[in-house]
Amino acid sequence: MKKGEIYEGFVERLDFPNKGIVRSGDEIAVVKNTIPEQTVSFLVNKKRKGKVEGRLVTVLEKAPYEVESTCPHFGECGGCSYQNMPYQKQLALKESQVRRLLMPAFEKQMLLNGESRSVDKTDIISYMNTIFEGILASPVQYEYRNKMEFSFGDEYKDGPLALGMHKRGSFYDIVSVRECQIVDADYRKVLSCVLDYFTQQNSTYFHRIRHTGYLRHLLVRKAQKTGELLIALVTTTQETHDLQPLVDKLCALPFIGKITGILHTKNDTLADIVQSDETVVLYGKDYFFEELLGLKFKISQFSFFQTNSLGAEVLYQTVRKYLGTLTQTGEKEKVIFDLYSGTGTIAQILAPVAKKVIGVEIVEEAVEAAKQNAALNGLSNCTFIAGDVLKVLDTIEEKPDVIVLDPPRDGIHPKALEKIIEYQVHQMVYISCKPTSLARDLEVLLDGGYRMERVTVLDQFPWTNGIETIVLLTHADI
Repeated sequence: MKKGEIYEGFVERLDFPNKGIVRSGDEIAVVKNTIPEQTVSFLVNKKRKGKVEGRLVTVLEKAPYEVESTCPHFGECGGCSYQNMPYQKQLALKESQVRRLLMPAFEKQMLLNGESRSVDKTDIISYMNTIFEGILASPVQYEYRNKMEFSFGDEYKDGPLALGMHKRGSFYDIVSVRECQIVDADYRKVLSCVLDYFTQQNSTYFHRIRHTGYLRHLLVRKAQKTGELLIALVTTTQETHDLQPLVDKLCALPFIGKITGILHTKNDTLADIVQSDETVVLYGKDYFFEELLGLKFKISQFSFFQTNSLGAEVLYQTVRKYLGTLTQTGEKEKVIFDLYSGTGTIAQILAPVAKKVIGVEIVEEAVEAAKQNAALNGLSNCTFIAGDVLKVLDTIEEKPDVIVLDPPRDGIHPKALEKIIEYQVHQMVYISCKPTSLARDLEVLLDGGYRMERVTVLDQFPWTNGIETIVLLTHADI
């Protein structure tokens, strides 16, 4: 294949996160935004060290199972990848991606367990099937998200104001997603109201190159259990506007849920991120409440919280099931470390069956929220520490009996992983939102004496390429 030329090929499979493996004659190219069994044309835009990458030009033949998307924005919006796949097919795809990524770890575990003869792919798959428990579906497939960050911009250069998601493959262009299907009607009402209001005002948006303009983002969060809604308009301070008319319009909307707060968040950083230099409460309060498995959680605009509340319950129930021997003893003797604890949801769910739970999280606001939530739920055996796991572990006097890991997408820092292994706990649960990072860290944990005992995939993010994986590890010699 030659760079700059167009080829045709058949999509053999889709590797995580969105890499279509396309065969054209005797050659292979990676083409994003495809699904298995499509025939596509693509432009070769990168060729290096024998690896070819292409940009999708058009789908020549649809996959036999392909369906029409229920979302009118699919294909143009970069938020979803699989709206044209039946849900069961999507589940099978995500499970196969994780299986493929974890196969080297399973092969290594077989050899470490004393399998002396050479093992082939069939042996590994057979062994994997004794541990790998498949994929759990999201309890709801549509309108499941409890948080969305919409961006202001234009759909094309110098076009009208837009509010929504980035166009597929574009850093600048924005698609107004008035009919987005992964959020409920309240989100759509808020988006349309805010976009229409500022369009009528001829307001400017913050231009990412010129660094001028007013409107930046619209953050909307809604509790799936309580229906409480928090809205934050994020702008620069380059202009001054009376936002009371917008507040009045939002409060007059016929919501399914109810607004608990409307915020004006001021952000003058040059980076395209949602953060606060100053936040002003325009209406109500700056937080809302969500409920998970009988516990109540106070959430602010920047609190880390699983974006699929009903899916999070399945996730935490799986963690509790994996730690079944701990929860069935009835004796509160165990010290649990919840590392990368966020707002402390896992810590609080495990607290009733533990002597003590210590959560460590680098985001100070999340730690404060965790402390408040533990008090709210009457849990006195939870301690939360703000700081980097790598450094904080050296300061904790207690030794854990069980460790729960829920790191960010990039996984665990190698030196922090070494310290975690040094505790030599019998049981460890690793929750991963990026299976490539998980596969890397598992290799280290296997070398450290741990073995995968149970593995489950959970679809927390239907129609997107996101995958959640839960692994129970036990130490071979303890």
